[in-house]
Amino acid sequence: MAFRSGRHSLQIPGPTNLPDRVLRAMDQPLIDHRGPEFPAVTKAVIAGLKRVFKCSGPIAIYPSSGTGAWEAAILNTLSPGDKVLAFETGQFATLWRNLAQRHGIEVDLIPGDWRHPADPAQCEAKLAADKSHAIKAVLVLQSETSTGVASDIAAIRRAIDRARHPALLLVDTISSLAIQDFRHDEWGVDVAVGGSQKGLMLPPGLSFNAVSKKALAASKTAKLPKAYFDWQPMIDANDSGYYPYTPATLMFFGLKESLAMLEEEGLDNVFARHDRLAEATRRAVRAWGLEIQCADPKAYTPSLTAVRVPGGFNADEVRKTILDRFDIALGAGLGKVLGKVFRIGHLAYINETQLLGTLGGIELGLAAAGVPVKRGGVDAAMDFLGGNLAPASAVTPAVATSRR
Repeated sequence: MAFRSGRHSLQIPGPTNLPDRVLRAMDQPLIDHRGPEFPAVTKAVIAGLKRVFKCSGPIAIYPSSGTGAWEAAILNTLSPGDKVLAFETGQFATLWRNLAQRHGIEVDLIPGDWRHPADPAQCEAKLAADKSHAIKAVLVLQSETSTGVASDIAAIRRAIDRARHPALLLVDTISSLAIQDFRHDEWGVDVAVGGSQKGLMLPPGLSFNAVSKKALAASKTAKLPKAYFDWQPMIDANDSGYYPYTPATLMFFGLKESLAMLEEEGLDNVFARHDRLAEATRRAVRAWGLEIQCADPKAYTPSLTAVRVPGGFNADEVRKTILDRFDIALGAGLGKVLGKVFRIGHLAYINETQLLGTLGGIELGLAAAGVPVKRGGVDAAMDFLGGNLAPASAVTPAVATSRR
């Protein structure tokens, strides 16, 4: 392969670019995870995650992708033959539904067009009609990574409450945590599922369950077979800062650093930065004359923008042209939107100039691929960003903290 000057631009919706600070935090000798040093790391990480999830209950951390945390949420709260309510907002909602079914869970799926969020009114109607309370849980994604559609979790909680239904609320935050506001306790979420490779600015390999008291009580009677993903041994061990098996120690060092970075920027500033960059991206897409996959402006996720290509074009061929010509990796369409959309990630470790470089490469790439677009997408993004810059105090570099 010929040498390519410059840095590769990874603009998929996760895994995301890794900050140098996180890489340096992980670049150190291993320590004994049963020794006296490790509990301080564990306790700092769990305390930091609780601030991000905005939860007071326990957090289970698994050395797995987000799929492992999906499975843990199912195994610890449900029994064979139980019924759950789920929403078809995209490919990842479909995969979580499929995982539940493979464990013998009956899924009542509310179908969707992959362009709109979970509908609280449909949720309320389904639960109100469930007089026997056969539905044991509601499964919903805050941000659907395959479509760029965000669902209103607080509204889903209110729908459950209006129906006076005891169902647990299980929420996937994999592509929303540390990107948009999430309030585990305030919104009455029972299990929140998270992953390391998006807003938390880490490599893939860690996943999380934030657990409410109600979910923990449900785990005492849940009868799906579980061993490795059992919450209780992990929660018991975490009280002392240790783990019931070997944890991903270097990932913990990186997570400790990424949590420190989020707190230095301030979560509200993190959310505002993502909102700003997402809107700039959407303005570029509209200026090009292309369509956004999410059809409800109130449901745009700040994590990514899924862009529909015109009929007669294959989104994967467009992505290949952009990668080959300009070294920018964009997300593929998945499932029902395979070949119909490409996804621009604007999440985690990214700023205005990185985004503008990405949009410039995409604009050039669309033209090179023969897609009939208008010029001016980058100008539209610049016009928006120029009038919506963060205050200088919000972007002043923080003094580097001491690290191992």
